[in-house]
Amino acid sequence: MLILLPPSESKRDGGDADAPLELARLSFPRLTATRRALLAATRALSRNRAAMSSALRLGSSQQFEVTRNRELRTSPTLAAIDRYSGVLYDALGSESLSVSARLFARDHVAVHSALFGLLGADDPIPAYRLSHDSRLPALSLRKAWSGPISAEIERFDGVVFDLRSEGYRALGPAPVGARSTFLRVVTDSGREPRRALNHFNKSAKGELVRAICEAGIDHGDLDSLTEWAARAGFNLAQTSPGILELGV
Repeated sequence: MLILLPPSESKRDGGDADAPLELARLSFPRLTATRRALLAATRALSRNRAAMSSALRLGSSQQFEVTRNRELRTSPTLAAIDRYSGVLYDALGSESLSVSARLFARDHVAVHSALFGLLGADDPIPAYRLSHDSRLPALSLRKAWSGPISAEIERFDGVVFDLRSEGYRALGPAPVGARSTFLRVVTDSGREPRRALNHFNKSAKGELVRAICEAGIDHGDLDSLTEWAARAGFNLAQTSPGILELGV
């Protein structure tokens, strides 16, 4: 089972100052060449504070993000699952996962970063700022990532549970088929039609992923996943091919 998470705009500071970024330590090594190109482009743009602020739509209180991008190669690193903050990652609560849940996340959770592509949960990365809709001069994120990321997902032989936002799915679509399913979070009011949610979307995803990791079950098919979810108190159901809905 492979669980695909979106990243977060917000990142935690700190990490291991004695272990700066090493691309060779990241999962999915076939993405190394693209990572290297995007790192170079991001660092080059960060030398021009005004240009980088415009590309990332940064306000005056967010100028520290430019500094982060300038120091990508030398700043401290944290495991990806610990680096990201925000609603989804707060609900996932990586810092309080049990040892076994943390190991499960290491083996089954990947985060889709605009800068690094697919990352394993334990991959050590610096704090950075780059989003799916950021624009780098002469380098399209969609063109750079779409093929390589889709190919990596296609290589996975198991259930692909896609919790990414639409913007990140566009940077690397998962293959269409019985093995891959996209999660929608909807109201569970008992009335039809069920509305897609925005406010509780990220929190619900984080809580579900935490529960999957703590249960430690490598689900071999979607029936196994939905049956477990019902026992665990989640209203998770397949509503159409390729789509699971989580009612909250």
